[in-house]
Amino acid sequence: MGKGGGEMNDPNKIHDDTVEIPETAHQISSDSWLQVAFILTTGINSAYVLGYSGTIMVPLGWVGGVVGLFLATLISLYANSLVGMLHEYGGTRHIRYRDLAGYIYGKKAYKITWALQYVNLFMINTGFIILAGSALKAAYTLFRDDGQLKLPYCIAIAGLVCALFAICIPHLSALGIWLGFSTVFSMTYIIIGFALSIKDGIQSPPRDYGIPGGGANKVFETIGASANLVFAYNTGMLPEIQATIKQPVVKNIMKSLYFQFTVGVVPLYMITFAGYWAYGSSTDAYLLNNVNGPVWVKALANITAFLQSVIALHIFASPMYEYLDTKHAIKGSALNIKNLSYRIMVRGGYLAFNTFVAALLPFLGDFMSLTGAISTFPLTFILANHMYLVAKKDKLSSIQKLWHWINIVFFCIASVAATVAALRLISVDSKTYHIFADI
Repeated sequence: MGKGGGEMNDPNKIHDDTVEIPETAHQISSDSWLQVAFILTTGINSAYVLGYSGTIMVPLGWVGGVVGLFLATLISLYANSLVGMLHEYGGTRHIRYRDLAGYIYGKKAYKITWALQYVNLFMINTGFIILAGSALKAAYTLFRDDGQLKLPYCIAIAGLVCALFAICIPHLSALGIWLGFSTVFSMTYIIIGFALSIKDGIQSPPRDYGIPGGGANKVFETIGASANLVFAYNTGMLPEIQATIKQPVVKNIMKSLYFQFTVGVVPLYMITFAGYWAYGSSTDAYLLNNVNGPVWVKALANITAFLQSVIALHIFASPMYEYLDTKHAIKGSALNIKNLSYRIMVRGGYLAFNTFVAALLPFLGDFMSLTGAISTFPLTFILANHMYLVAKKDKLSSIQKLWHWINIVFFCIASVAATVAALRLISVDSKTYHIFADI
């Protein structure tokens, strides 16, 4: 594998400061496009889908929610395609998002991109632990609604299970059969949630689909929901996922992306629209809290949501694991005492901090909004369009350049507005609920 920094006389280089790019300690170029497609699909059909009826549809309503989800699908496919096509820009593979940004812009952009990506993945991982804890608590209350097992305790249990999984699975390609389990888990809670929502909707009286709130609150919640739209589809780590794919990497990642944004989005649409149709503006931020049905069926849905969250978190934590493993030269057998001890301490410590933040501020919808605003918008839309503009500037027409600049300016404004809205939502919720709240 070539160095991501390139050579100083490379004609594709735009700047004069070379970025030192380390070789990776993780496995690359080994996975089929279909396995990568399942990784991407696992990301968008994670247990987060159980929240979109409440966090996207309720603030936006039928028209805004449906149009927004379809537009976000098309825009996300386009933006991810731009990043995927730059994977071998300059004749070298850029296996990390920050490597690509550093190659095109220089050292400062390398550091800024890594900081943005770290924040993005940390927030996503925190949300997964909140999700897993919420699912565990929901399953417990089906059998014993005595208030003994509170949400912070469930989040702590979820964090421990996530840490054990992270210790056992050394890198992204090693997920292997776990992606199959993840798909089964996803389809289980999506089908159960969909079926029970349809049953409840048929049996319920007419629902209120009016957008709740008014004045400034309504505006801020609408803006926050727009950040959730982009959060629903984007990983902020496409180059890291693309690094695992076999050659030809650009052709194969496009196959994976087309799968993700066609077949892969169908379950997300099903559960999101069915949940909102069944419960209207009273839809909860965790849909399984709304559904009615046999206890064992609801328990199965919650347990599979818990287990899938553990697997999905590992995908989004993998760039941090790769960085740490590469920095400390952790290679070879996963069962090597040195490697095992390292993962127990370092990955365990990283997830312990994630778990602490999740238990401290367990506001799932707010985390989704803030993550979309401060990192998913810049990484997936602003940076993707600008990198493509800089890399291909001599090959683009004036109309194409104008198109990319319109995207850049629009998403910059959207990112700032969504950040303000998300911080306001967290501030409001923090006043309503105390820290380590049992919600």
